[in-house]
Amino acid sequence: MTDPLTGLADRRQFRDCLAEQLTAGGPDGPGVMLIDLDRFKAVNDALGHPAGDALLQSAARRLRGALRPDDTVARLGGDEFAVLFARPVDRGSMSAIAARLVELLARPYLLRGQVALVGASIGGAIAPEDGTDPDRLMSCADLALYQSKGRGRGCFSFFAPEMQSRADERRRLEIALRAALPRGELALHYQPQVNLHSQALAGFEALLRWNRPGNGLIPPTAFIPLAEETGLIGSIGDWVVREATVEAARWPAPLCVAVNVAPQQFQDGRLVGTVRAALAAAGLPGSRLELEVTESALLEDAGWCTRDQLQALKEMGVRISLDDFGTGYSSLSQLRNFPFDRVKIDRSFADDAAVVRAVALLGASLGMRTTAEGVETPEQLERMRAEGCTEAQGFLLGLPMPPEEAAALIRRSDDLLHKPGEVG
Repeated sequence: MTDPLTGLADRRQFRDCLAEQLTAGGPDGPGVMLIDLDRFKAVNDALGHPAGDALLQSAARRLRGALRPDDTVARLGGDEFAVLFARPVDRGSMSAIAARLVELLARPYLLRGQVALVGASIGGAIAPEDGTDPDRLMSCADLALYQSKGRGRGCFSFFAPEMQSRADERRRLEIALRAALPRGELALHYQPQVNLHSQALAGFEALLRWNRPGNGLIPPTAFIPLAEETGLIGSIGDWVVREATVEAARWPAPLCVAVNVAPQQFQDGRLVGTVRAALAAAGLPGSRLELEVTESALLEDAGWCTRDQLQALKEMGVRISLDDFGTGYSSLSQLRNFPFDRVKIDRSFADDAAVVRAVALLGASLGMRTTAEGVETPEQLERMRAEGCTEAQGFLLGLPMPPEEAAALIRRSDDLLHKPGEVG
């Protein structure tokens, strides 16, 4: 009962060893660690599965060499490993071991002549305080691992009771979110985008809201990550595209609607078909729809290539923008390698004139429009105009608003920039 790739114990053998130690009893129970390699998928995608297998074998050797001979080290599957300590450990010693393993697993790997860098997140649990049943103890360690990933990865967390409470709440939220779309609880609000040269309304960005019964309107930051993790983002994203195109068809030309697209929406290869059907049903020209993608979407390489899909969308006339520019590490290469129509400068740079100027000049040289996000003061607005941005959006120019308010804004949009206080 060993893992054929690494020679470590497999999941079944690990659980049997854990059950045996728990049955032996004693005042101090065993400690369990779950270890997940960070950024492993990127290595598989970039270097291929043989290189990924070699990395797993190397990581297994590092783990085995760093622990005592009688400790049980297992590969549970994929890039997840586990450690069962043969002798009792306290929280202090377990934390020290985890810190050493995080450092060890983060060292560079030489794979088939190429260097790969990954990291490790670790969660831990100790019997009997965290559980006396194998499944319970593993569940606690898994919750602690989830906590480590949420803290930014590359760290270690012990199980704490509040983690269980958060997990229970997350399950309740997932159940409610699964029912939200068929129950009609999701809605789109629209935030104005303004042309800084003509001072005219250029369009709106469609932003998702969840009107959860008993909780009011919930912003996307509170539920979109869950939708992405659980796979719900596909059906929700399809609905957003359909709803936004129908609403935009009611606006006078050439007003455009922008829709955010999650990386997961490219993975099943149906996005192009969804957009084509939505445009046809709404009677909206492709040039009046803009899809906003992040750099992480361009780094994915699953199924039908993301770039192929983006190219097919551009051939339909759909505009493509790179969202949150400046927050990733490959922005310049992405701008060079794909003909975006627009670059959106992240709101975190709203007060950095040098960055705004550089991005605006870069966009202009590449024939791309530049939109400044997060404009909240008249001073920021004037700075964005002076530095060469073509468009702007933010609370100064208008809060995200329901469709009927967006329609009213369109009717009075001629003096949008002259009286910004009336917009929101």
